[in-house]
Amino acid sequence: MKIHDRQYVSGKWAPSASADFLEVTHAATEEPIARVPVGAAEDAEAAVAAAHAAFDGWAATPARRRAEWLQKIADGLAARSEEIARTVTAEVGMPLKLSRRIQAGLPPQVMAMYAKLVQEFAFEERIANSLVVREPVGVAACITPWNYPLHQVVAKVAPALAAGCTVVLKPSEVAPLTAFLLAEVIDATGLPPGVFNLVCGTGPVVGEALARHPEVDMISFTGSTRAGRRVSELAAPAVKRVALELGGKSPSVVLDDADFPKAIRGTLNSCFLNSGQTCTALTRLLVPEPRYAEAAALAIDAARSFAPGDPFDPETRLGPLISDVQRERVRGYIRKGMEEGAELLLGGAEPPAELNRGYFVRPTVFGRVDPKMTIAQEEIFGPVLSIITYRDEDDAVRIANGTIYGLAASVWSKDDARAQRVARRIRAGRVEVNGGPFNVMAPFGGYKQSGHGRELGRFGLEEFLELKSLQLAQ
Repeated sequence: MKIHDRQYVSGKWAPSASADFLEVTHAATEEPIARVPVGAAEDAEAAVAAAHAAFDGWAATPARRRAEWLQKIADGLAARSEEIARTVTAEVGMPLKLSRRIQAGLPPQVMAMYAKLVQEFAFEERIANSLVVREPVGVAACITPWNYPLHQVVAKVAPALAAGCTVVLKPSEVAPLTAFLLAEVIDATGLPPGVFNLVCGTGPVVGEALARHPEVDMISFTGSTRAGRRVSELAAPAVKRVALELGGKSPSVVLDDADFPKAIRGTLNSCFLNSGQTCTALTRLLVPEPRYAEAAALAIDAARSFAPGDPFDPETRLGPLISDVQRERVRGYIRKGMEEGAELLLGGAEPPAELNRGYFVRPTVFGRVDPKMTIAQEEIFGPVLSIITYRDEDDAVRIANGTIYGLAASVWSKDDARAQRVARRIRAGRVEVNGGPFNVMAPFGGYKQSGHGRELGRFGLEEFLELKSLQLAQ
């Protein structure tokens, strides 16, 4: 068992102010694989003090030098990619072949992208007699979730460091191991003390201490909408900047002229990615009423190829969920769908018969789902698809926009111009058109209660910058 018994503060591994520990369990075996400290508010206080003390020096460091450190971190992560992939597969349950590409592949790519971007970014521009300068916000507290544990850390830490901010990271205590690995990589680069700090702990203790701390200038939070509201409440008295990436209930709108087999296969691949533990998962499949039977048959056929299994088996496409708590939450939603009258086409709340250990849920498809049903409105975070029918294009857009969320969506049509026209009408921060792939240079974030602020590319860098206008005499 891996034992982490220290927090990383001011360039050193230091004992936590709390003597408590949490066990991290293997998602497929339910066996403990590591122990991590449960930090106290005093740990958050020490980390903020270190970041505050280091800020002036780091903010004054030339962008070129900051880029060199970012590239060293990227190289260090790449060198440990197999360890990262295996760690996330054990913690979270994503099949190893996907963890290698996504969970281990994206973080060094994003870190290296910011190493390059920060050297090209215009931190100053002249507008008439004004010199407009972009300066780092200050101390940034980054609070991250468990489903893509290192990618979502790097998507915050990399632009924050690139901008000249100092960082206090609080990773999810449910899947914290790659955050400790990142701290080890950073420590080996010789990054100045206090520029990066890691405090592991729970949201109600460490997270809330960071959100309300007067010397934290910005909170960047990814997690549930409920928790995002709490972060905003705590940050409000100090009027500090808050960036939120929250929940989603993303629609996949299949127009009547689309390639149905391709569109529905693409929707299922998104819905079941990481066992549905993805905030942008396409969990609502919207199809024309006259083609419901065809769509349902295609969805059932595609879903059957996602048999749950050992995530370390190269043939597995659907691993377990992260925890017993998450498993029971997803099963509860499946039961709710049945109680409210949705037609269960595949799967169900019963555990897979052949898997008596691990946090597994059967891939589940519901048909004839009313847009107002709970399973069509609330984020389930499991391998559950809802098929909803629409009358015409306007009705499809109305249904697509008919939740509190607006993180992602997808539109499918053989007519690219038509697909883009419908995509523009959907109130979401990211819309895939005919399966367009993920782009780390494009902005990532949501509308409505999916949050505000953007990550990735120059848009993510700008979140950590303040604008100042110097009015020059003529």
